[in-house]
Amino acid sequence: MLEEKYKKLKVLYVEDQELIRVNAISYLKRFFSEVYEAKDAFEAINLIEKEHPHLVITDIKMPKLNGLDMIRQIRKEDKKTQFIVLTAFTDKEYLLDAIDLGLVKYLSKPIRHETIFPLLLQCAKNCFEADSNKKYFDETSYFNLFESKLVIDEEEIKLTKSEIKLLELLCKKHPNIASYDELQDYIWFDEYMSENAVRLLVRDLRKKLPKNSIKNISKLGYKIEIL
Repeated sequence: MLEEKYKKLKVLYVEDQELIRVNAISYLKRFFSEVYEAKDAFEAINLIEKEHPHLVITDIKMPKLNGLDMIRQIRKEDKKTQFIVLTAFTDKEYLLDAIDLGLVKYLSKPIRHETIFPLLLQCAKNCFEADSNKKYFDETSYFNLFESKLVIDEEEIKLTKSEIKLLELLCKKHPNIASYDELQDYIWFDEYMSENAVRLLVRDLRKKLPKNSIKNISKLGYKIEIL
């Protein structure tokens, strides 16, 4: 059995074959309190954006969009979600160009408990045990990168989606500067980023952080102060 803290791992299972998906969901619910399912990649992408699972387990061959192309699309914005890829023996040719996707593992079907359970445990530990996931601004304030959660004096502070992205980027770049180009790519993507939009976003986030946590580096960008 898993320790209680590991049961908080949010898992999404993606599979177009209903019987396989139903059995897998039943198995995962034995261990985790939040388990989601998707029958294709587009449904999975919507769930990832809405529910922010810690781990996605996906088949490769699916209609509309295959599993690796789905991960590639998600990785444009999201570097932290963990992925386990399930593959039939004949699918392995797809994995030759998947090295850059940051997969936890790819597993050949059929999947057995003794094979996948250690990986589920590993993913849970990655989320809930790694001290490096918590970036402290002072003794009582930190941002958890895996959970996208800001905690001050043991109270979670609500953040907008853009504030989460900004804080993630600043923490990942520490002790270096997050440049304006990096802000554009990470937060606004293909949309235009105005100077005023950046100032307003930084201003709103500063109000939720300890004083002087975010520094403006003239003409270059921003950096964050972490203990």
